[in-house]
Amino acid sequence: MSKNEKLVLIDLQKQAVDLPILAASLGPDVIDIRRLHAQTGLFTYDPGFTSTASCQSKITYLDGEAGLLLYRGYPIEQLAENCDFLEVCYLLLNGELPNGSEMRKFVTHISQDVLVHEQLIKFYSGFRRDAHPMAILVGVVGALSAFYHDVMDITSQESRYQSAIRLIAKMPTIVAMCYKYSIGKPFMYPKRKLGYAENFLRMMMADPCDEFLANPVLVKALDRILILHADHEQNASTSTVRLAGSSGANPYACVAAGIACLWGADHGGVNEAVLNMLEEIGDVSRLSSYVTRAKDKNDAFRFSGLGHRVYKSNDPRAKLMRVTCYEVINELALQESKLFKLAMNLERIALEDSYFIENKLYPNFDFYSGLVLRALGIPCAMFTAIFAMARSVGWIAHWDEMISDPELKIGRPRQLYQGVEKRDVQNISNR
Repeated sequence: MSKNEKLVLIDLQKQAVDLPILAASLGPDVIDIRRLHAQTGLFTYDPGFTSTASCQSKITYLDGEAGLLLYRGYPIEQLAENCDFLEVCYLLLNGELPNGSEMRKFVTHISQDVLVHEQLIKFYSGFRRDAHPMAILVGVVGALSAFYHDVMDITSQESRYQSAIRLIAKMPTIVAMCYKYSIGKPFMYPKRKLGYAENFLRMMMADPCDEFLANPVLVKALDRILILHADHEQNASTSTVRLAGSSGANPYACVAAGIACLWGADHGGVNEAVLNMLEEIGDVSRLSSYVTRAKDKNDAFRFSGLGHRVYKSNDPRAKLMRVTCYEVINELALQESKLFKLAMNLERIALEDSYFIENKLYPNFDFYSGLVLRALGIPCAMFTAIFAMARSVGWIAHWDEMISDPELKIGRPRQLYQGVEKRDVQNISNR
């Protein structure tokens, strides 16, 4: 009997139930409970699905206890040091890193699709000027389904791949337009000769009146942020994309649903919260009082960007992001900036103070990425939109994997009903 055929015997209410154990190539094996209800009339109860495997996947592996994150088997640290974002996009979509000719072909396909339909641009004028960029992003990405429906046969691998190419190519243009619209400045069209991160920085920062030359240190920093954000296993937004996609919905609509989920403060807004927290503290002289508050169990205040709900030992993305953060600070001579001086003092306390060490409240990826984005001149309101731009490749890779899965079923979670039992409606005169 192979590992995939092992059974677990469970005694439920004196009824023996044999359930198969499915083997994982890494991480815990899982108990296949698909026949549980048919055999016992019972469901499992797992709020947040934190103990439930909702799918099989070959894309990303995460081990929070060991501080391990793998894209298609490659450690995230190695990818961020040795690859650019489009190479990682190719890897997530295709399962292998590209060779030279494959990469050139992939970059050509991306560059050919960087423009958006001119009528789509008119959508922006329907939003208030002070609309949050994520609100605009949800609407515009969802609207892609109205403009690019020529390859909407989701049963066709070629059509799904074309949808993925279009999404990756157009997201920087769409996100940059969200920013330009919010500040009332002209949209900047992409340039095909520029790299992915450099193109985005130009569309964000340039204007038609002047030439724009991107700092290579800043381009590298942004590219690294995109790589580290590209995927993170079955998180809330990825699960949202999969659930929406399980109904056969349009891929752009599914990604728009993922963007809406990412917008939540508990998911995609941590690096923005870090900057807001630092602004609230304001100065190094006030930091000690906030440290005291953070240690007080009766005080609701907690430092954003310290510790991680998934990574219990260390965040594998944080080490490299820390190096990147210091590279950017040094390049822009921000060592004496009030904000960055405060952040570095908080970092020192988190790494040296026994309270933070014992409680594993180390500076995480979001702590450093927020600082880098601020140094690049990107406003806090755009942080989550840039996160969405990076994560789009992960979402579309998971969507494609799910649609091609022969065991695909529409998502239908169950519930533990605790409402009123069946009752009859009384005539109004008797109520």
